[in-house]
Amino acid sequence: MLEMTREEFEELVAEALDRIPPELTRLMDNVAVFVEDEPPSSDRELLGLYEGTPLTERGEWYAGVLPDRITVYRGPTLRFCATRADVVAETEVTVVHEIAHHFGIDDARLHALGYG
Repeated sequence: MLEMTREEFEELVAEALDRIPPELTRLMDNVAVFVEDEPPSSDRELLGLYEGTPLTERGEWYAGVLPDRITVYRGPTLRFCATRADVVAETEVTVVHEIAHHFGIDDARLHALGYG
C-alpha cells in the first residue's frame, strides 16, 4: 500500500477543492468537507461519501439544519492507487464526485461523465 500521512492527504483534498471553479463553490451552501482514515465497515472500499440534502431537493422547509457532509477516505484511496500521481488524480475525482451529489447529480450521470 502507498504511504501518505494524513496531513499530506488532507492537503491533496484541499488542493482538489481549490481547483473547483469559483462559480460553483459560490453556489455551494451549508456543506462541510472532512477527511477520515477509513469508511464504515459496511463498505471498506468507499473512497468518498456525501451525506445531506442536495441543493435540488431543498425547499422552504430547509432551515436550521446541520451542514451536509462530504467525507473523503484516505485508507481506501491509498490502497486503490499505485503512485502519488494516482492519489492526486483519484482524490480530485472523488471530491468532484461528492460535490456533484451536493448539486443533485446522481451516480449514473457521474459515471457517464467519467467521475465514477
